[in-house]
Amino acid sequence: MISYIEKLTNEILNGRKITYEEALNLINIDNNDLGILNVLFENANKIRDKFNGKKADLCTIMNAKSGKCSENCTFCAQSSHYNTGVEEYPLVSYDDAYKRAKEMEAKGAHRFSLVTSGRGMTDKELEDIIDIYKRLKENTTINLCTSLGIISYEQAKKLVEAGVTMYHHNVETSSDYYKNVCTTHSYDERIETIRNVKKAGMEVCCGGIIGMGESIEDRIKMAFEIRELEVESIPINILNPIKGTPLENNESLEPMEILKTMAVYRFIIPKSYIRYAGGRMLLEDTQNIGLRAGVNALLVGNYLTTIGNDIDQDKKMVEEEGLEIIY
Repeated sequence: MISYIEKLTNEILNGRKITYEEALNLINIDNNDLGILNVLFENANKIRDKFNGKKADLCTIMNAKSGKCSENCTFCAQSSHYNTGVEEYPLVSYDDAYKRAKEMEAKGAHRFSLVTSGRGMTDKELEDIIDIYKRLKENTTINLCTSLGIISYEQAKKLVEAGVTMYHHNVETSSDYYKNVCTTHSYDERIETIRNVKKAGMEVCCGGIIGMGESIEDRIKMAFEIRELEVESIPINILNPIKGTPLENNESLEPMEILKTMAVYRFIIPKSYIRYAGGRMLLEDTQNIGLRAGVNALLVGNYLTTIGNDIDQDKKMVEEEGLEIIY
């Protein structure tokens, strides 16, 4: 297996894309075979460093509108279909958004995103959030991202004009498994939104969640489907089961399973950011290993409804692993 991993790595470094079957061979490495896994991780880093350099991108999010979501995504604390006790509030004010953006800018985050619950934005909400982004563009230097659900090309163009440079919209899982995750909107609607924002001129942050009951094959299919979308950033979330949701009793993934998945995604998608996102706290004291296994971006600070890592601790971890933080 060592020679197989090294052969694949050399071919990727020379421009070849690996196949679905080859990726399955990698993801099926035994989680207890630490010797082989270390070789996989080392080679994932070789691929990362060749195409991206030894640099790390730090982003942060703000829950800008919470709860009362009409959609039934089975993992989500903010869905109105489930009783999770999540805090509910309308769109935040500019002052609150500005305060958070400046705080995270001062701490070293490279990107700042307002994230709203719901299928999409009403006309009034979009108008209000565009005003917020225009003012943030004038009064901060942080890169502006957003995650507003399903949007049209026309809406995306307005966001670009307001200064937003990247749109976050996950596929969540493979197209085959998607029906087990959400039935109130389709996988194709998600893809249409991604195409709309790309056409409007934004970069795209698109990943998913692992640990929702999907198969290993689904996990790999998701990576290949994302590869076809040619996105700039791929956040990999690890399910953190929320009480009250249909997935509340799902067993958490083993750390080595998570890290192996990160590494294999780097083999499949050499040039994009592979981003630690929600749920990485489940890795506990092994989080740094991901930075030796192809990861080169992190969602820092708190998440939408759960507590995240302290940004200063994350910066220290990144620097200790020899990566330069992008400012």
